[in-house]
Amino acid sequence: MISTRPGRPVGELLRDWRRTRGMSQLDLSIEAGVSTRHLSFVETGRSRPSPDLILRLAEHLEMPLAERNTMLLAGGYAPAYPRHELSDPELAPVRAAVRQILDGHHPYPALLVDQHWHLVDANPAVALFTMDAPSHLLTPPINVLRLSLHPDGLAPRIVNLAEWRAHLLKRLHQQATSTNDPILYDLHEELRGYPGGDVATTPVGDALSRVLVPLRYRRGDQELSFVSTTTLFGTPRDVTVAGLAVEAFFPADPATTQALRARADRDPAARHSAGAGGG
Repeated sequence: MISTRPGRPVGELLRDWRRTRGMSQLDLSIEAGVSTRHLSFVETGRSRPSPDLILRLAEHLEMPLAERNTMLLAGGYAPAYPRHELSDPELAPVRAAVRQILDGHHPYPALLVDQHWHLVDANPAVALFTMDAPSHLLTPPINVLRLSLHPDGLAPRIVNLAEWRAHLLKRLHQQATSTNDPILYDLHEELRGYPGGDVATTPVGDALSRVLVPLRYRRGDQELSFVSTTTLFGTPRDVTVAGLAVEAFFPADPATTQALRARADRDPAARHSAGAGGG
């Protein structure tokens, strides 16, 4: 994990990100179109990079927008990427797009999370997962991964808990490694400590389980089966927008489709109040 202590020189940050990405100075210099000698001088502090060079190198290192701002500040320049609140007028088109996705996905569950997996918004169908959760897991900011794997949360109702837990932990670890975010590393360490069992090394189960990892969730005497997708904004230039993701759950069998539609028909005016607590 890259140290984020204040006052670190731009060259140190650049070197650490390059090593994290497994790139040599030669690799990065070729990709970014800069001489290896100049790159070496930047990393050792013998040369001060321009803001354009910092951003070019950061782009090839696939650094998160927030970390690109950090490197610009370390180089003595202003941040290039704003960080708005989702409620700000500038992000009205983002809110409208998200709302359309969430509403359009009903009666199937869909939720909006930030870069740390805090619940920002949701459609009414997400209440299927939250209606029986204890208050300490629904106190904002609600972390949906903690809610999913905590023994007081969804975990006892997840039929394939070991498989689903392994999927979530792998995804979270990849995200933490990619972003070098200490909050995600800490969350991963916390969730690893929750009970849930180990997944078998040899894939077993039905045809669906051999293609992807479903979520099999028990409500009463019903077992509901879901496949999930993640939607990101493709061209973010705002730190907040870059961290947003819509997690949508689709029924994986006709019985789940019928159950969710019947549930929506019984309570069409239901609204999920917990979705306002993210961030």
